[in-house]
Amino acid sequence: MDSSSIAATSSENTLHAPYAPLPEQPNSHHEPSTKVRRPLKIFSVVFLLSLLALIVKQSQQPSPQPNKNQSAAQSAAVPVPRGVAEGVSAKSSPSYLNDGLSYNWTNAMFSWQKTSYHFQPENHWMNGPLFHMGWYHLFYQYNFDSAVWGLIRWGHAVSRDLIHWLYLPLAMVPDQWYDINGVWTGSATFLPDGQIVMLYTGDTNTSLQVQNLAYPANLSDPLLIDWVKYPGNPVLFPPPGIGFDKFRDPTTAWMGPDGKWRLTIGSRINETIGISLMYKTTNFITYELLDGLLHSVEGTGMWECVDFYPVALNGSNGLDTSANGPGIKHVLKASLDNTKVDYYAIGTYDPVRDKWTPDNPEEDVGIGLRVDYGRYYASKSFYDQNKQRRILWGWINETDTEQDDLQKGWASVQTIPRTIVFDSKTGANLLHWPVEEIESLRLKSTEFEQIVIAPGSVIPLDIGSASQLDIFAEFETELISESTGEEYGCGGGAVARSSLGPFGLLVLADDSLSELTPVFFRPESSTDGTLKTYFCADETRSSKADVFKQVYGSTVPVLENENLKMRILVDHSIVESFAQGGRTVITSRIYPTEAIYGAAKVFLFNNATSVNVKATLKIWELNSAFISPFPFGEY
Repeated sequence: MDSSSIAATSSENTLHAPYAPLPEQPNSHHEPSTKVRRPLKIFSVVFLLSLLALIVKQSQQPSPQPNKNQSAAQSAAVPVPRGVAEGVSAKSSPSYLNDGLSYNWTNAMFSWQKTSYHFQPENHWMNGPLFHMGWYHLFYQYNFDSAVWGLIRWGHAVSRDLIHWLYLPLAMVPDQWYDINGVWTGSATFLPDGQIVMLYTGDTNTSLQVQNLAYPANLSDPLLIDWVKYPGNPVLFPPPGIGFDKFRDPTTAWMGPDGKWRLTIGSRINETIGISLMYKTTNFITYELLDGLLHSVEGTGMWECVDFYPVALNGSNGLDTSANGPGIKHVLKASLDNTKVDYYAIGTYDPVRDKWTPDNPEEDVGIGLRVDYGRYYASKSFYDQNKQRRILWGWINETDTEQDDLQKGWASVQTIPRTIVFDSKTGANLLHWPVEEIESLRLKSTEFEQIVIAPGSVIPLDIGSASQLDIFAEFETELISESTGEEYGCGGGAVARSSLGPFGLLVLADDSLSELTPVFFRPESSTDGTLKTYFCADETRSSKADVFKQVYGSTVPVLENENLKMRILVDHSIVESFAQGGRTVITSRIYPTEAIYGAAKVFLFNNATSVNVKATLKIWELNSAFISPFPFGEY
């Protein structure tokens, strides 16, 4: 690995133009200052605010539904995302302006959009991971026929390191009455005798959502190529009071103190109450529905892709799903069908009563912490017994039109797998962080030390190719004038100036800044002297195409004496951003038309009005991952 240390100089590397558009900003040059000024001390912020009103808009809201008084012609004019009619969450972003392409795309643009180290199928559309005999297995929902959601099979891929993937034959296909309309989400459970059982949701010939059992045909096969469906399927039907299309996504099972397995399934009651049903079983064939619920939250609507797992209060290792006892908390996560957002909460699980209680009711599931504040949904975790860690995957769906997806021939990507640990410093949130194996892709690195960015400045970073990057950045701020109480948050994006921010990085930007994606911090001081910090990603100028673009973000806890730190993974059209070691995470799905190939650049920027910002960075160019069909003839 090559490494060079670069000390940026002021006038040679600063763009002598304001961060456009800023009509109120004078056109004077901004020289980075070396004068010592009063430091801005970042105070502890533990409480995470939910910016639902600012963040969840447009395509992340439920698709418009016609009211009872609309005519048939009016109703037909309302585009409905794929999947909704079949009783699952939205699987597309139909254009509300036209039925065509969102831009005059070229093949070169489409080719650049395809990621190089994130997992996705060779073609078409995608959405129970496990580790077995030296291989990580990823089973994913896959439409073999088209780049839009349709008849779903289970794709299957394996990896030695979670980064380089090999495609295997389809694991399961819709071929029985109980899954003929789709083999949907499922979860694997390891039994003490080494057996593996897989529970998955099937869409029946009458569009009823049921739970089915499958298991490997040959456990001695490291690749687990062949799977057998239990002849007595389905093993679970929707219980009384649960809608035929509101019963899906069984979790990994865990063992209780009575020696029986438990699992939970998401649903809703009375339209608005999100719930997690609880079942017990000894053999995964017959089940007992418990009288109570594991948990429920009013106003959150349908819960899908529920996840439930333990975390250690101290230590960096993950825990097996059945772990319980002193020093352990339990995380309950749900994907909210109404808003297409993954929420989680940390709480206490009573294995005797089979009840889970959030530590902070004000940050309960669906009203508090998000797994990711960007374009991210339907996440699923598993315990990696190979390295004693819990790993999380999430689904990044498209925000262009269905016609775009059909034209380019593929849609949807998985995030880089992330480890999950409890944040012992704040005691109130999880830390989500890219798996260490991503570092195997690092090529040359470039370092920048103590670059001073004056208010209104944009500084280019000469790093060469900027389409595949791993960026670490640390920021210190110093006041140059008094600041006042302000409440900007993330909503105004990177162009909304305040005394203390925004400042950060512009990724996938072209030289003229006609396209750019800012990832930034915005500290805010209140009138009572306290300070909170927002971490945001602004997609509004990321593309000239008529695609869905939004400002994402939330507050991030920053403890006393901590500098502001971010890590950004750039992979062509995907940007994953992590603040303060993974306390707040944002995934962006963008479609540049100009800032692609050699035109993609990286800049530092400071759009604050009252602070200088000092930045230290280390940036790696990343190699492409090897993702291809399994070479059976070579094994």
